Amino acid sequence: MVRTILLTLIALTLAPSVADAARVKDIASIYGVRDNVVFGYGLVTGLNRTGDSRRNEATIRTLANRLQGLGVTLQTDDIISRNVAVVMVTAHIPSSARPGHKVDIEVSSSGDAKSLEGGVLQLTPLYAADGYAYASSQGPLIIGGFSAESGGESTRKNHPTTGRVPRGAMVEVENPNRMNLLAADHIDWLIHDPDFTTAKRMADAINEALGDKVASAHDDAMVRMKMPETEDLSPIAVLSQIGMVEISIDAPARVVVNERTGTVVMGANVQVSPVAVAHGGLTIEVQKDTTVSQPGVLSGGQTVVTRDSRIIAEEESGRLTMLEGVTIGQLVAALNSMGVKPRDLIQIMLTIKAAGALHAEITSL
Repeated sequence: MVRTILLTLIALTLAPSVADAARVKDIASIYGVRDNVVFGYGLVTGLNRTGDSRRNEATIRTLANRLQGLGVTLQTDDIISRNVAVVMVTAHIPSSARPGHKVDIEVSSSGDAKSLEGGVLQLTPLYAADGYAYASSQGPLIIGGFSAESGGESTRKNHPTTGRVPRGAMVEVENPNRMNLLAADHIDWLIHDPDFTTAKRMADAINEALGDKVASAHDDAMVRMKMPETEDLSPIAVLSQIGMVEISIDAPARVVVNERTGTVVMGANVQVSPVAVAHGGLTIEVQKDTTVSQPGVLSGGQTVVTRDSRIIAEEESGRLTMLEGVTIGQLVAALNSMGVKPRDLIQIMLTIKAAGALHAEITSL
């Protein structure tokens, strides 16, 4: 049986010379202004016998150590509970966050817990890569799913072993690497998708918006801008104005294919030189026929079963199609007229690329 694969084909029929407009704040970020990743190892309590089992010694030891810190001395053999689970806690702290700011946290089970539904995260310090704790977290978890078992049957929705705590972490220490934008004499804009054309257009757009030649493209990934010396606008106002400047972005021609899902996404800059494509298919089917020979009554014979195999080969009538289109829209129209299936489309794209007629990079997911 031929399995039908869903094809999602996004074809942009714009001419290659037309570029998309985007704001500076959407395609670039300021060097030094970034989120900081913190993580921690903690306990979730209050589970309804869906926590870690006794096979997970890390949970028992962590709970015993936590109780010992509160003045309760227990041996690991004294703890029998399925209401506790060890978890990893992660969060992103903005570089501008100061003590007292609250951020969301992600909580995920690191043991064999079945569900974190109804659990409460106990106080957990969150550390950065330098080994220092910059935030503390705690609070009730919000789970986007559930898991239930009864009478040997089970049901589950989404993933119940991960959850969130909105505003569950409080920043305790200010980021020592926080950039002082008010005292900076220049700003470096980092382009998310490096491209020389985009970098030059961005520098020109900044200069035009400020009415002075203060920005220049350092390379394909960075635009350096000197802070203008003006008393009318503060540095924050200047950065806000530049962030709203729209520029025409440019990107290399690229085709992204995913053979597992049959998805093909092609950008507007993809061009195709004249090429001929022959598309056909060969189907081979093996059939088995069973024949039973039954002897007559009182003949003394035996029943004989005979199995015959037949091979049926069918070949579709292949046809040679000339693709003369130079835009992605014409390419898609030509392939659709040939009745190309999703899986065949990916192979045809690779073949056209190998023939040197497809002027784009092909990326497989």
